[in-house]
Amino acid sequence: MEIVLVHPEIPHNSGCAARLACATGLRLHLVEPLGFSLEDRYLKRAGLDYWPSVDLCVHPSWAAAAKTLAAESERPLQERLRLFSARGGTSLFDVQFNPDDLLLFGSETKGLPAELLAEHEDRRVIVPIGPNVRSLNLANVVCLASYTAMVSAGLPLPGGQGDYHPPAPSAEVVGPTSVAKHL
Repeated sequence: MEIVLVHPEIPHNSGCAARLACATGLRLHLVEPLGFSLEDRYLKRAGLDYWPSVDLCVHPSWAAAAKTLAAESERPLQERLRLFSARGGTSLFDVQFNPDDLLLFGSETKGLPAELLAEHEDRRVIVPIGPNVRSLNLANVVCLASYTAMVSAGLPLPGGQGDYHPPAPSAEVVGPTSVAKHL
């Protein structure tokens, strides 16, 4: 299971997703264009000192990301996609996820590209919300969706009980730029 942020705009949300990826052991993919630089201080700050443990991949486009992601599983890419949208789909709590699913999230202001949603209409997932709220914060949805999908797919959850052990101090400052694999 992997997290894919397509054209994220707010560095803090992507940094929170990176921290979540570290906590869950899931790979995080960022699909360009990004609304920020990997050098952004808010991105670094949200990820704190967890960046060395984040499996981060950056793709120049959705087409490039799809090509890379398709090669990682025997199951067809279109069967692995789960497109999260605030505008319709199957409830997150009614979806049966699989261990190699790809959880796709769009930008904070535009969501996923319309053509991607139209092409994979049957793969849309929604988090139920009340009528007085337009949408939920991206970082919150990524967190809720990741843990829910992991449980649904039968993947093991992290075993930690809050017993944090910081990494050994390093003279090198490690941030998103130094850990990102540009594919």
